[in-house]
Amino acid sequence: MILTALVDNSRLENRTDLIVERGLSLYVNTMGKQILFDTGSSKAFCDNAAALNIKIQDVDAAVISHRHHDHCNGMTHFLDRNSMAQVYFRECEEKDYCFKAFGFKSNVGIDKDLLVTAKKQLSFINKTTEIFPNTNLSSRYKQPKGNKYLYADSGQGFTHDTFDHELLMVIKESDGLIVFTGCAHSGVLNMVETAVELFPNTRIKAVVGGFHLVGLPLFNSIGGSKEDIEAIGKSLLTYPIDKLYTGHCTGMKAFGLLKKVLGKKLEHFPIGRSVVI
Repeated sequence: MILTALVDNSRLENRTDLIVERGLSLYVNTMGKQILFDTGSSKAFCDNAAALNIKIQDVDAAVISHRHHDHCNGMTHFLDRNSMAQVYFRECEEKDYCFKAFGFKSNVGIDKDLLVTAKKQLSFINKTTEIFPNTNLSSRYKQPKGNKYLYADSGQGFTHDTFDHELLMVIKESDGLIVFTGCAHSGVLNMVETAVELFPNTRIKAVVGGFHLVGLPLFNSIGGSKEDIEAIGKSLLTYPIDKLYTGHCTGMKAFGLLKKVLGKKLEHFPIGRSVVI
């Protein structure tokens, strides 16, 4: 597998031509298929892809990890360039999504018009589904503490988001698994455990994506305590994971705490970085 970061909160220091955006988009080239995992919130992933010699029009499928704008609102630009690929969402009730803290409220949800205008290319997943041979989408629900400021409203008023709109992608190659977490609002440990349940006794070559361990992004605080973050790192060490590539919503303070526990297993994954897994 060749994996390239198209959107993240940071970029390679020597690639000032690439556009930084708070969000996530990953390009995956594996087993003869090209997959886009999330689209960020704008056209940035397209511009960055072009600068990295990646052709969005050749992508075979797109997977949207969840319905927050920084992972899915770039979809309109994907569809402008690719009229053939299916775009996969978690099936769920239509809701509004927001961030609320200390009297401040901000819409963080998907542009709902996208779900109407792009209907012919959308597929909605409500169970573990193999979209290509050995490429599986699934879900798991148990929230880490970093989610306490995130809410949803289906018309009855805002309540804490249950993240029934979140998808996990697990790709099984001949020598092991690659687990894609999006933001891991459902908990990175829960997502890894789901992968283990789907493919028991299988090496996990990499876990890729955000872990949502940031509390208040503006202040780069951590969601939960230092001990909570370290406990997650220690739990990750109990799984057969070779590497973890993260950025976006993990938060730099939480990353530093995890790095002390996970060492060389954990790496930052900024825009422009490509790895062979």
